[in-house]
Amino acid sequence: MSLIWLTLLFSAHLCECVPEKPKRSALNQLTRTLLRKYDCGVRPVHNWTSLTTVYIDLILQSVLDVDGKTQSITTSIWYRQFWTDEFLVWDPEEFDGINEISLSSDAIWIPDVIVTEFVDAGKSPPIPYVYVNSSGSVKNYRPMQVAIACNLEMYAFPFDKQNCSLTFRSWLHSVKEIDLALWRSAEAISNDKREFMNDGEWELLSIPSRYWLIHQDNTDYAHIQFNVLIRRRPLLYVVGLLIPSLFLMLVDVISFYLPLNSGTRIAFKISILLGYTVFRVNLTDEMPSTAVRTPLIGVFFVVCMALLMLSLIKSILVVKLLHHSEKEVRQMSVSACLLDKYGSAGHGFTDSVLTSIKTLDHINPSVDYELEPSLEEDLLSLNEIQDAPSGLEWLLRELVSLRVALSQEDSESSAQADWLALCSKLDRFLFRFYLLVLALYASTLLLLWASWSFA
Repeated sequence: MSLIWLTLLFSAHLCECVPEKPKRSALNQLTRTLLRKYDCGVRPVHNWTSLTTVYIDLILQSVLDVDGKTQSITTSIWYRQFWTDEFLVWDPEEFDGINEISLSSDAIWIPDVIVTEFVDAGKSPPIPYVYVNSSGSVKNYRPMQVAIACNLEMYAFPFDKQNCSLTFRSWLHSVKEIDLALWRSAEAISNDKREFMNDGEWELLSIPSRYWLIHQDNTDYAHIQFNVLIRRRPLLYVVGLLIPSLFLMLVDVISFYLPLNSGTRIAFKISILLGYTVFRVNLTDEMPSTAVRTPLIGVFFVVCMALLMLSLIKSILVVKLLHHSEKEVRQMSVSACLLDKYGSAGHGFTDSVLTSIKTLDHINPSVDYELEPSLEEDLLSLNEIQDAPSGLEWLLRELVSLRVALSQEDSESSAQADWLALCSKLDRFLFRFYLLVLALYASTLLLLWASWSFA
């Protein structure tokens, strides 16, 4: 009998030394209970004819990239889903009052709602859990970096606005199985800008949304479309592109005030044209790339370069006319008519040229030239004294030659002054025409860009 008591005492002592196996926590028990017979491949309804409604919400955080060449836009959004899972329901009082738990998104059913405009999944951080409450409501919150296809209109760059859509739909389930709805009201989603990074290049205008059905293969599919309306801030491009270009055009206009006969106008205009070309090449990366329509700012640069070339050609033409030889000018009937009309009074252009190209040794007495009265008297007196001593005759001939040479220089100076005055008038006329073309072009661009920027 004593042996039995000793055995019992020793067993009780051993039981006290071995620790008790801990009970499972209420959270662990709840998770095991919910997922014990759960099948994540089956839509979570008890009656297969019941409809599962997925509520969707979207908050735009930032616009990361707008690529006109590939017609795509990359955005960062906060995406939220909400639906009811009839297999994930429990009584909180049975599990220590637990009302909400997190479950692995791979362990439960997730609706196959996608964005139809997806072109790249981006670098979205993986969120492996969803929240489930005791009534079976499942909340799926996740940030997403979405690269979507968008019909970008770059013609008004940098005063452009873009309208890109994110259309959510179930890829396989029809509206009889999965229906979509907005979590918040359409007005609340449209005016929600609190999370948008508003200090970048793009300004968020609004995010209107709508629900619609598409009929495909004799079945209706639910769609919810969010239109992201954004507008580019043009200040960076105006300061970096437009204003330097306008400065170069202004310098080109001022270069018209350089004298025609200075020989520096053409060289100066060529330097401006080369500088503008280098400026344009260096800013090629700043321009949007499109394959269909050229942005208006690209047309602006091309036309500015064309105007610079027109200015250079006009200067070359005027300088070429200025440096025509007198013989070529005399053969130009139009130029002669212009000089007869605009030349100085008291001097005929033909007489001046004739006087300048004749010398005493080439005078033919048989030809009747209209010479100045004083020179004609000297020549007659020279013919009358042919019998005079040779020394005196030589001296008289030298004096007459000297006077004829001086008269020739005066005539050449007068002809050059008249021709320079004519070229100056032509230069002023072409300059005014150039200013008119430039003003019309600038006013047209300003009206277009102003209408776009204030629209």
